[in-house]
Amino acid sequence: MSPYRHTADLPQMIPVFPLDGALLLPGGDLPLQIFEPRYLNMVDDVMAGDRIIGMIQTRAGGDRERPKLSDVGCAGRITSYAETSDGRYLITLTGVCRFDAGAELSIPTPYRQLRARYERFEDDLAEQADVQAPEAARNRFARALKRYLNRRELDIDWETAQSAPLEALVNSLAMGLPFAPAEKQALLEAPTLAGRFETLSTLLEIDGVDDSDDEGRSVQ
Repeated sequence: MSPYRHTADLPQMIPVFPLDGALLLPGGDLPLQIFEPRYLNMVDDVMAGDRIIGMIQTRAGGDRERPKLSDVGCAGRITSYAETSDGRYLITLTGVCRFDAGAELSIPTPYRQLRARYERFEDDLAEQADVQAPEAARNRFARALKRYLNRRELDIDWETAQSAPLEALVNSLAMGLPFAPAEKQALLEAPTLAGRFETLSTLLEIDGVDDSDDEGRSVQ
């Protein structure tokens, strides 16, 4: 369970890990392998403090070493940590709260830090009720997901998917499926679970627009 109850409890200045194609959502778990010296340094520093790292993607502009950052990221807390014999860190970040990226700090650390503004995402810290999607929306989603997985020769445990809470299912698929960085950003920025479910459904449908319609299974 997150130790944070209000956005004011979260650190206002956080280190960030720019990584395109990696999506962290509140409550989700993102395993990471850390090997670059600057990010090894970052993990050392945060493990000595609040263990918070901001996952964020980049956008066009800037230079290769210091690209511009996306407007929205997600703060995660290191909940698992291991060190390998060759000096890599294997960590798991558990998503806590999304943030608007504020001003970047001018500091001498080899990794980047910025001011995080969480106010717009206060609901990320609230306990979420179990949300149910209408049957028609579930069927639409299941058909699109089945086509998407078939095109990539991927598979999921349909029995588990059918019984999973909607939030857990949507977030795990949003984080785990190989969407493009811009699509990942759209999923991150969807204001509500209902909005993320709709965005995910649309992305799955767009991918399979040339496929013939298949019968899907109902997903709760």
